[in-house]
Amino acid sequence: MNLDIAASIGQATIARVQVIGRSGVFLFFAFFLAFRPPYRIFRLIKEIEFVGSKSFLIVFVTALFTGMVLGLQGYHTLTQFGAQALLGSAVALSIIRELGPVLCALMVTGRAGSAIAAEIGIMRITDQFPALEMMAIDPVKYVISPKILAGIISLPLLTAFFDVVGIMGGYLVGVQLLGVNQGAYFGKMITAVTFADIYGGMIKSLCFGLLITWISCFMGFCAKPTTEGVSRATTRAVVVSSVSILVVDYILTSLLL
Repeated sequence: MNLDIAASIGQATIARVQVIGRSGVFLFFAFFLAFRPPYRIFRLIKEIEFVGSKSFLIVFVTALFTGMVLGLQGYHTLTQFGAQALLGSAVALSIIRELGPVLCALMVTGRAGSAIAAEIGIMRITDQFPALEMMAIDPVKYVISPKILAGIISLPLLTAFFDVVGIMGGYLVGVQLLGVNQGAYFGKMITAVTFADIYGGMIKSLCFGLLITWISCFMGFCAKPTTEGVSRATTRAVVVSSVSILVVDYILTSLLL
């Protein structure tokens, strides 16, 4: 009985290691082919539009209400210590360091990551990849590489947009609604936020953009050729991407502090 348990654990571990290895090779070839001619610039622009531009609305709404909640909660917390003037720095640091990159990445995962996994999975079960190969088009270079590059390019831009909107959301609640001094709100923020804070947030967003598109593409590419297989791959892509974002966020935070 003990040997059976040990064997099942060993088989599961080996299977997971094989999946990690295949995903690493998958990412390597996607990057390698992305920088080999012919360069498909219009494909890249189309993917940036899908991952980035079409995520603006959900990122805007999330950022606005995140900043408003931070402004409201921060004001009532800081009031207990007579430090309402620090509201701007508290909101800005919270968003720039952590909430901006993480919440933006989670929103993009739910909107774009799931769609990427489903799209690639459907292409697999409808034999579109073999059709591309018959036309002498590498399917990884044509489909996968632009999506991964688009994630790396789009997430830092979306995160910067999230940071600005979130800070303005805190301003609306803190200054316009609760009466915090406008000069103190922005003045304390300017002195508290450093380049290292902004740099750290951008590094996180780059890593999250890579994670989202890499995992989503790989899950879709490895989906079983059935409708149920595509739905499971899409669910796994969202779950694994979300958990990976939180784990990598902790690792990067510990390295950047």
